[in-house]
Amino acid sequence: MNNKAEVNLEEEALYRVKNGKLEKLDKPITGFGEVIQKWQDGKLGRYEVKYTK
Repeated sequence: MNNKAEVNLEEEALYRVKNGKLEKLDKPITGFGEVIQKWQDGKLGRYEVKYTK
């Protein structure tokens, strides 16, 4: 199993590790908003992206 991943430290981004895989989360399309990560039964579940128009 490959347990290494590379991320660009020059880029503003949020990541999560789910099921052994690194996943880059979407960011608000307008540049203003929030990302909410939901936990379900002790595991990472869905996430929500909210933005201001």
